[in-house]
Amino acid sequence: MAKTNPGRFFEDYKVGDVIRHAVPRTVAEGERALYHALYPARHALYSSDEFAGACGLEGSPLDDLVAFHVVFGKTVPDVSLNAVANLGYAEGRWLKPVYPGDTLRSESEVIGLKENSNGKSGVVYVRTRGLNQMDEVVLEYVRWVMVRKGNLDAPAPETVLPALAKVVAPEDITIPEGLTFEEYDFDLAGEAHRWGDYEIGEKIDHVDGVTIEEAEHMIATRLWQNTAKVHFDATFREDGQRLIYGGHVISMARALSFNGLANAQMIVALNGGAHANPCFSGNTVKAWSEVLDKADTDAPGVGLIRLRLVAVKEGAEPFALKGEDGKYKPEVLLDLDYWAVMPK
Repeated sequence: MAKTNPGRFFEDYKVGDVIRHAVPRTVAEGERALYHALYPARHALYSSDEFAGACGLEGSPLDDLVAFHVVFGKTVPDVSLNAVANLGYAEGRWLKPVYPGDTLRSESEVIGLKENSNGKSGVVYVRTRGLNQMDEVVLEYVRWVMVRKGNLDAPAPETVLPALAKVVAPEDITIPEGLTFEEYDFDLAGEAHRWGDYEIGEKIDHVDGVTIEEAEHMIATRLWQNTAKVHFDATFREDGQRLIYGGHVISMARALSFNGLANAQMIVALNGGAHANPCFSGNTVKAWSEVLDKADTDAPGVGLIRLRLVAVKEGAEPFALKGEDGKYKPEVLLDLDYWAVMPK
């Protein structure tokens, strides 16, 4: 009897399946140090215990995307080991900060299936929850991924497409307990721009760029224990290239957005996202943002700002997203819609 696991193929999923993902992980300061080494991450709340304490938290949490990557990575062997591509996200909410010493685990429920017309692959929709050592949900999100079929003769399942909210409503967003920006230090944060300074429809060029390196991408992807074959095995794709993990692009773009959005301190909700085109080693990633909405909160001095974060590669036109045909421009890598907290 075979002891190894080839991963699940499209025909192995059934709507309603709940998958408890293996290998819980205790996160520590090492994850923070590596994250800040891999990306130009500089948001003050995730860098300084003193700054976070002045904002009402018990200390500096790990970056919100550290929590996302760890939770996501747990799911890969069961959800996307045989993936063609990760397609999108919806209904993401960060429910509790993750601190050094927390232990995270993941579980996913299959909520939708649709076989592709070519009969060789299909799209799997899952709702994933990340839980800490006290069984508290720290993060939840929906994602959908295109997965190969192992048996091309397997019958197509009944199509089930989940109804997903286009935007997480502000009243459904959880603000970290105790968070206050009443004594916020704009000098230490790095910019003077506050919630009231941003206008809906405003677009911000984040100026800086980073060229993606093969070694750094693979270190990052291993850091999150993401084992998807497309990221490591150069023979897995017909073009012989390793696909850059989409989360690597997300973190790079988020870190680049510091220049212009240094006070968008914490991501608290993920409304939607698409990896518009593949990213490969050698691409130079730049980013721009658009302010989509704003909302008030009950937390002292804390406002919500809804942002579209777009990552592009070399050759992109300024602020260009889609062509006349409604499809993403070939230089667009990422289109991410999220809510963040910002001092008022």
